[in-house]
Amino acid sequence: MPRSFLTDAMWAKLEPLIPPERGGMGRSRHPNRPMVEAILWRHRTGAPWRDLPEEFGPWTSVYTRFEAWTKRGVWQRILEFLRKEADLEWVMLDGTIIRAHQHSAGKKGGGLWNQALGRSRGGCSTKIHLICDAHGNPLDFLVTPGQAHESRSAEGLLCGWQAEYVFGDRAYDGNPVRKAIEAMGATAVIPPHPRRKNPAAWDSHLYKARHAIEHGFAKLKQFRALATRFDKTARSFSAQVALACIVIWLRL
Repeated sequence: MPRSFLTDAMWAKLEPLIPPERGGMGRSRHPNRPMVEAILWRHRTGAPWRDLPEEFGPWTSVYTRFEAWTKRGVWQRILEFLRKEADLEWVMLDGTIIRAHQHSAGKKGGGLWNQALGRSRGGCSTKIHLICDAHGNPLDFLVTPGQAHESRSAEGLLCGWQAEYVFGDRAYDGNPVRKAIEAMGATAVIPPHPRRKNPAAWDSHLYKARHAIEHGFAKLKQFRALATRFDKTARSFSAQVALACIVIWLRL
């Protein structure tokens, strides 16, 4: 049996948040914990679903469970519950490029843009836009084609959050982003772009704390199914990002 991924303590947090197993005559032949273990094994290794070890049972059952919960928004709801413990004194914004494997392209009936895939000299890629708390723990995210600018996703990520400070690099030094931060009642800690005529003041000493979000991305990319995109659809890849965020919170 492959090494276990979920500890008993992690499962105790997760079990109440996932759909209950059916009881009576309709009880599932595959209990939730082995199914979640199998999903996370694939998430950690990046292996094709068909290559799941036999000890996990039929790969079709695991994939069907993953897809069903993805369509029902289960992963996002779990993340929304777990992030209630976030430290919101500061929030931080950033984006990172994820190279897409050749198998991720070719979804029937949908263009690359519709599936959050973009083309550049480096080939197909996706960008993860992340907002995290003061400790680098993920709060929310968006996936876009790789060439999408970070500032275009900032307002959507900031919507609904309250914080004292909002950190970002020069990519977020735009008037719409700064206005969104002001609407939160927060202070922007964003270095001005060199070409800005009237640069805004910023706290360069406090800005050093922005490394926390870089650590957050490093944690996310420990999962091989996320470090390289293999999923054809934006929905499935978003579920992989949500899974990584969930595991980070479960480990705390």
